[in-house]
Amino acid sequence: MNSDKLAGNWKQLRGKAQEKWGKLTNDDLDVIEGQRDQLVGRIQELYGKTKEEAEREVDEFSNQP
Repeated sequence: MNSDKLAGNWKQLRGKAQEKWGKLTNDDLDVIEGQRDQLVGRIQELYGKTKEEAEREVDEFSNQP
């Protein structure tokens, strides 16, 4: 999923994102507001993942039906 599609579906995906990455707070989700690069960066910070790992997780997450 590209960044535009993630941003467009953010309201629906936000709850699923919080389920998948439980350390994300509502404030985090408000700031991220569907921006892929910000989501990747926050996952890196919270979970100590590499950029590549976080990008892969976000890609897998955003490509779910």
